[in-house]
Formats: sequence, structure tokens, C-alpha cells
Amino acid sequence: MIEVETQKATLTKTKGETRKYKFKKESSLWWMYLPALAVICFFIVYPFLMGIKISFTNWDGFSQKFDYVGLEQYTRLLKDSDTWLVVGNTLIYGIGSTIFQNILGLLYALLLNQSIRARAITRTIIYLPVIISPLIMGYIWYFFFAYQGGALNDLLQFIGLEKINALADPNMNKWIIVFVNTYQFVGVAMIIYLAGLQSVSKEYYEAAQIDGASTFQQFKNITLPLLMPSITINMVLNIIGGLKLFDVIVSLTGGGPGNASQSMSTFMYDLYFNRQDAGYAATEGVLMAIIILIISLATLVFFKRKEVEA
Repeated sequence: MIEVETQKATLTKTKGETRKYKFKKESSLWWMYLPALAVICFFIVYPFLMGIKISFTNWDGFSQKFDYVGLEQYTRLLKDSDTWLVVGNTLIYGIGSTIFQNILGLLYALLLNQSIRARAITRTIIYLPVIISPLIMGYIWYFFFAYQGGALNDLLQFIGLEKINALADPNMNKWIIVFVNTYQFVGVAMIIYLAGLQSVSKEYYEAAQIDGASTFQQFKNITLPLLMPSITINMVLNIIGGLKLFDVIVSLTGGGPGNASQSMSTFMYDLYFNRQDAGYAATEGVLMAIIILIISLATLVFFKRKEVEA
């Protein structure tokens, strides 16, 4: 009886020491997180909170004095037709880039996951635009689409057709921006899909072939379900990147003509630096943050559920 009680006491002591050790270990990990948390708070959380504060003012962005105007800027935002124009453009850039980057990225990954010649070089060529600054990439494509001296119009004239002013056409320039953004960052989607494909065991495909499954059936029932984590990552990254598009728009169209190709990012820049309307720019920033948060979270939740179903 005494031995049993001694063993129980020893076991209780051991469990207590284990909990204490685990608590100390977790506490030490929190200390390691602090530098990163401090950086995030200083460079992201604090500026965002200051932006919300400024959105309730009429600050011009430069003077030391400003007045609090309550919800006046938000009322102005709701009535401003330019706001909803740039919101629409932003959704086109975000959703359009996401769709094209994922379709092309998956097709490239499926192709380059095969044993073909020059596979490594092809992967490098597709990924290479990612390392170029988006601003520089925009200028490179500007010289292709430019009305005067652009390669596209030189080609059209060579084959006997009339020149087109693609970058000044509101019906075309938004899709050119989507194309350039897709061209530059499709390599990121491709790499993520390649990593996902290489983690799929070949035994699944061998078993499916024995059962007589076609290539499409293998893709639908094996490849696609097992790629869902990669699809989730790509969809969230692409939608966030597309919704905050800035550099490519600046270098290709400057947001013009008028506000026809402005995104919310370029519109905020124009309000702050060109119109000296920092209070309204901050209000647009709050709206942009809400839109990105809602769409990215909805995308994440939707595809996470698909992962579970798969």
C-alpha cells in the first residue's frame, strides 16, 4: 500500500515537472516571437490605426493643423462615383489576375512535371520575370503597347493594319494590366503547383491506370483533390497581390485616361500627393483594407473547406 502511494506521488510529481517544463518552453518561444511582433506592430498595426484616425479628419497631408470631421469623409466616399469606378477596377485586377495566374500556373506545372527536354531551363524562363521589379516590368511592356513607336503598332502597320492606342482605351488597358501582372507572377503559381505535384505519390496513378481510368479522370479524382492545399495558397496570395496592384499601373497607364484604369492603391496615391487630400485618401485606404480582408478570408475559408471535402 505504501509502495502504491509512493508511486502515485512520484507520478504526480513527474507530471507536475513535465507541465512546468512545457510552460517554460512555451514561454521561451514567446520571447522569440517578440521581435517579429514588435516589427509588425510598428510598421503595420500602428500605421493602420493612424490611417483610421486620419480618415476622420480633413488633413491635407502636410500641414500641422487639421480638424476632425466625423463621418464626413465616409459619406463623401459613398457618394463618390470615382470610388466605385476604382473599386470595380481593383476587383478586375484582383480576380482577373488570380484566375489567369492559377490556370496558366497549373498548366505550366502539369507540363513541366513531365520528363521533357530543357525542363529546368523552361522553368527558369517562366519564373525569371518574378525577380524583376513590377515598375520595370510595366515600363518594358509599355514600349510594346505604346501608340508611338510601340512594337505592337509597328507589327500592325507591317501587316497593313491601322495603329491602336491600347493603353488609352478604357476597355483594353485594364486587361493589359491584368495580362502584364499575370505574365510576371505566373511563375510563383507554377512553383507552388510543382511542389504540390511532386508530393503526390505515383502509386495513385498506377492504381488508377490498372482500373482503366483516363487521363482526365486521373486529373479530376487524384491530381486536383491532392493539389487543394497548393490551390488554396495560390488563390489567397494571388487575390491579395492583385487587389493591391500599384507599380504596373503607374508605369503602364498612370491610372489614365482620367481614372479609367486607377486601382484603389493608385487612387489613394493620387489623392494624397497630387490633390493633397490625405483625410480622404485614408478613408479610401480603410475601404481597401476591408475589401481585401473580406475577399481574402472568404477565399481562404472556401478553399479550406474544399481541402476537407477532397
